[in-house]
Amino acid sequence: MQDEPLTPFKQTAEQLIDLLSSQESEKLNKKPLNGGWSAAQIGEHILKSYASVETLRGRTEPSQRPADEKVASIKDLFLDFGIKMQSPVEILPSDNFISKDGLLEDLKNRIEELKEIIKTRDLTATCLDFAIPEYGYFTRLEWIWFNIFHTQRHIHQLKHIKIDPH
Repeated sequence: MQDEPLTPFKQTAEQLIDLLSSQESEKLNKKPLNGGWSAAQIGEHILKSYASVETLRGRTEPSQRPADEKVASIKDLFLDFGIKMQSPVEILPSDNFISKDGLLEDLKNRIEELKEIIKTRDLTATCLDFAIPEYGYFTRLEWIWFNIFHTQRHIHQLKHIKIDPH
């Protein structure tokens, strides 16, 4: 169980870093032609969502249900690219210019923290410091998969951003 999400998390995180690293800072901060967030804003949004690491380190209790019970519904929601979602205000990106180097460094640091939790903590435990509306409390395993699917959703978005080349 402990290693189950490590490989997909690492692969997803590497793909995110590669996509953001491959663009120049100016282009990273350009808004798409159809509106929405710039690539840098998507990166910042993901970074803010990775604050879930604090919940993963927080108070827990032994789970009274299968540790992966909510994974399928999380996957179905986040990987349905036909629906538009509204971000919680706490993880909305800023409208300011976002430094590529700073963003990448902060993302890499958070990714390392999350990998360490996957490797060292009991993923079956239920996290008690934050509940997702409509889902309730997640186990650590569900939080990790939440981060994977949420990041994959935004990787899909990053791959489809069309910006004015001028």
